[in-house]
Amino acid sequence: MKTDDRTYGETALLTPANLMTAFRLLVAPVFIYMIVVNRISWWTTLVGFLAAASDYFDGIVARRHGTTTSGAFLDPLADKVIVLGGLYALVISRPHGLKSFIVPAVIITLREVWMSAYRSKMARRGISIPASQIAKWKTFVQDWAIAFCVIPWTAHHQWIGVVTIWVATVMTLYTGWRYYIDGRRKFSAR
Repeated sequence: MKTDDRTYGETALLTPANLMTAFRLLVAPVFIYMIVVNRISWWTTLVGFLAAASDYFDGIVARRHGTTTSGAFLDPLADKVIVLGGLYALVISRPHGLKSFIVPAVIITLREVWMSAYRSKMARRGISIPASQIAKWKTFVQDWAIAFCVIPWTAHHQWIGVVTIWVATVMTLYTGWRYYIDGRRKFSAR
């Protein structure tokens, strides 16, 4: 998007998209608490749905009004808080959660920490690594894996959530690898 097509400047903080992201950051602790205390419920599902819907709509609004540097930082942060918080809440709240979710939760956590450090390192070298389409799908699958564990219709069939979280874990590793390759390619091209 060209700068003259922007509704807000690239450094703007108070934008509609950032307000939706802030909503997600504020609702995240509520969602995590609800998973721990009352894992399978329509209320937990509703709060999770509101968080996921705000992620979807803030992307649309950001593209329409122009992305900002604050949004580029806050949006992935909110995704990480919801996904990692939700995964660890499932580990805590499930009798068999430790076995089913701890390994994917640790893998996803390590990838996210590594990716944040890698992106930061590349940014210091003047290289931006934007989110890819498959990375957006990865977040979508992670959200659904958590949803399948709290929606009353599917939560009693644990295998659905477990299979989905492993699909998300594979996608997480793949996107991390792609970011690394893309960053190296951009660095070599300079």
